[in-house]
Formats: sequence, structure tokens, C-alpha cells
Amino acid sequence: MSKYHPLSEAEAIEIARSIRQVFPTDEPLVSREIGDGNLNLVFHITQPATGRSIILKQALPYAKVVGESWPLSLDRARIEAEALVKQGELAPGLVPKVYQTDNDLALTVMEDLSDHVIMRRGLIEGGTYPSFAEHLSEFLANTLFFTSDLGMNQQEKKKTLAGFINPDLCKITEDLIFDDPYRDADTNNIEDAIRDAAEAIWNDEALHLEVALLREKFLTHAQALLHGDLHTGSIFVTPASTKVIDPEFAYFGPMGFDIGAPIANLLLHYVAQEHWSADESTRRDRRAYLLETIRELWTGFERKFRALWNERGVDRVARAKGYQDDYMRRLLQDTVGFAGAKALRRIYGLAHVADIDTIPDAAARERAQRLALAIARELILQHRRAESIEDLIRIAEAAAHGR
Repeated sequence: MSKYHPLSEAEAIEIARSIRQVFPTDEPLVSREIGDGNLNLVFHITQPATGRSIILKQALPYAKVVGESWPLSLDRARIEAEALVKQGELAPGLVPKVYQTDNDLALTVMEDLSDHVIMRRGLIEGGTYPSFAEHLSEFLANTLFFTSDLGMNQQEKKKTLAGFINPDLCKITEDLIFDDPYRDADTNNIEDAIRDAAEAIWNDEALHLEVALLREKFLTHAQALLHGDLHTGSIFVTPASTKVIDPEFAYFGPMGFDIGAPIANLLLHYVAQEHWSADESTRRDRRAYLLETIRELWTGFERKFRALWNERGVDRVARAKGYQDDYMRRLLQDTVGFAGAKALRRIYGLAHVADIDTIPDAAARERAQRLALAIARELILQHRRAESIEDLIRIAEAAAHGR
């Protein structure tokens, strides 16, 4: 009989008390359930006498955003914990430390990052993060290269892949990103003001072809171990620190999906400057910062990934002349396409982003939504022609200036 049950706060405290490397003394502990996501309980356990704290994350057997009618496998908690441990080995300091796991309870006990801010909120509040592109490009280069056939023995990779089969959460991605936004699905959440734009996308056959090609890659290209949901709500930041969290969607898939996801979210914040910037000068500067962050993220990733390939590559055949350049060109194109797909679904799919949804003025919100859809559509349509990250940046700038 399974011992799984959703933890009470009292039970969470007792588990936390056993983590002696965090709580070596017996002063009282206090719990607060802080989960605001869709799939989990999250307990923040503190010890007021010492100021020490810890996070307990427990998976629920259903999608909290919908309820028990949408069941999910608890094995995703094991996948998340193992992904965090692997990412911590490959990108030290860029994920929270894992203290303990319990697969029966679908539980992971990890470092508290309360001294950081969720990047989405930080951006909305006007924050700038000068270390972010450097840190995230390192995370992406290391985690993707060393779990790919370029940096990992191919047979060992196949064995590792078997531990990250993640059908329930992959199904969420397959439906909510590559299917439902392109039809009048029940899961879509469309404001009346932009329904005409959604209907135009449902009837855009050229767009549907490109989405089908991207979906095929998501389904079949097991290039590397992905985080799988790398948006600005899954990244904690300070001006000097970056921590990637919540890899419960982890599986072996196309690298460009992970690289495109944070780019998509930076673009969503870019369009949200229709509200968050008080005047045109501020808007211009803020958008320039966001586009430069995207540029630095890709160029930093490419530089580091190529260096790892040249210095640590394990595949003799991959040293064939011209192969690396061709691989990186295709990876860029995947990144551009997946960025478009990730951005588009956030406008009227099941789960939106606070950058746009919390804009109080309906007219400004609509402008941001339409701008996001215009950028996303062009990224998807043009991704197979992209030759540099400047192509993505030009699409964003042209849309923002009405060209």
C-alpha cells in the first residue's frame, strides 16, 4: 500500500526537522504553504530563532489548476529531483541544492531561495539582471552539451534517457503548446478583444505547417536532457545570482526548446512594455535591454557550447568539417521557432503570463497581446530561414515599430 498522501504543514515540519544540515538545533519551526503553481504543494519551513529555512516540494496526483479530473503521475517528482541533481553536477551553483528526496511521498527537500526573486516578478517590478545571460547561457550550454551525444557516451545516454520518460508532462506540452492554440480548444482562455486574432491563427495553414514541424521535433528529437519548462517563472534571480528551479517537465528532447523558452518570456515582457514603461523613452530603453539580454543569452550559449564541443566532445564523427556549423545553424532555427510557439500559447492558451495579464488598462493589454501574437507568428513562420540571432531581434523590433 502506497504511503503517499498530501502532507499537512505539521508533517512538513517534522520532515524538515530531520534535515540536520539545515536545522542542527531543536528550536521551533514554522511552515507556510506557498505553492502558487499548477501542479504542486510547496512548504516554506523557517526557524525564527536562527533565521534558517528550507523548501519542501510535493507533487500532487493531479493538475491543481484544473483539479482531480486531470490526473498526473507522481513519478514526475522523481524526475524533477533527479534532473535537479544532474543539473547541479553539470552547472554548479545554478540550481538549488537538493537535501533529500522521497519518491513514495513524491517529495523533494531543497535549498530556500527567498533571498532571490522570481525573475518574472522582478522584471515586472523593473529589475535588471546583469549576470542573467552569462549564468543562463552557462546552464544551457553545460546541461545540454553533457547530456547529448556530443558530450556523453551514446550508450550511456540511452540508459539515462530511460529514466526520464515523462509522458504525462510531455502530453501537457504537446497539447497546450503545439495543438490547442491552433484550434478552438476548450482549454484556450481568450479575451474577446483578441478573438479575431486567435481565429486568424486557427485558419493560417502556412503557420500550421511550421508548428507541425516543430511538434515533430518535440516528439522525436531526443537531443539532450531538457529542463522542459524554462520560463521566467522557473528562474530565481538577484543582480549577481541565477538559480533555475522546477524541472519537473524534464525529458530528452530538442535543445532549441529549452533555449527558446526563456527567449519567449523575455519577448513577452518586451511587448508588455505597452504598460510597464511609463513613457516612450523608458519603453525604448527597457526594450533595448531585453533584446540585448536575448542577444547575449544566445551568443553566450553558442560560444560556450562550441568550446565544450571542441574541448570535451566524445564523438569522432561529429568532428567532420562543417558539421558543427551546420548543427549550430539548425539549433538556432529550432530556438527561434520554439520561442515563437512558447510565446504564442501564453496569449490565449490555458496558462498566461502575469507580465501581460496584470496590465490593468484593457487597451494597453490588447496592444501587448496583439504585438506578442505578431512576433510569435513571424518567429514560427520564418524560423527555418534564420541565420543569426539578429533575425529574431529584427522581427521583434519590426513588430514593435509597426513595420
